[in-house]
Amino acid sequence: MRRDRYRLRLLLLGVVLMTSACDEPALPMPGLTGGWTTAGCEFSRPAETVNVGGRILPATPAPLAAAIARIDAGGRADHAASYAGLEVDQQHVRAIVYRVPSAEFDDFIRFSAENTCVVVRDAVHSLTELTAWHDRIVADLAAWTAAGVHISSVVARHDGTAVEIGTPDVDLARIELPRGYGRAAPLTFVEQGPVLPMAVPNTP
Repeated sequence: MRRDRYRLRLLLLGVVLMTSACDEPALPMPGLTGGWTTAGCEFSRPAETVNVGGRILPATPAPLAAAIARIDAGGRADHAASYAGLEVDQQHVRAIVYRVPSAEFDDFIRFSAENTCVVVRDAVHSLTELTAWHDRIVADLAAWTAAGVHISSVVARHDGTAVEIGTPDVDLARIELPRGYGRAAPLTFVEQGPVLPMAVPNTP
């Protein structure tokens, strides 16, 4: 009995040593979920406009435009696994950034925003992931046309939800493309007529 207990202790000790010797894989730290805003959103700012040919149009203030440029460049270069895209809300003088939650990218957004207002929202897919799907579908356009599915446009949505397929054959595309790419492919479909080439203007 004592010999069996001794063997059991040695076996358990070996398991502990093996477990401690194997390094756990480093996992990216997720950021806040559900959305958050930078400190600059605590202050209200009047919307800016610009006169273009007698028309008053909304304009993006220079500090916000600079913050957007920093976030977009850094998102594409150093945080591609998280960054999905952004949009400008000129009426409320703010930017809306979509990203797969990432603590590192969240810190970068806070630093890059400075005193401007940036709203951060969750995304399911990064721009890198959707771009890969976009490029794959564009490469297959001729094959889909030959199969009877006419695709007018392919766009990776800036909110990270899906690749948007514009087609006059929505019902057919909803069946055939998931069949070809798998049900998990991040695709959404909208009705859109065929793309028509612009007419060549007449020379007077």
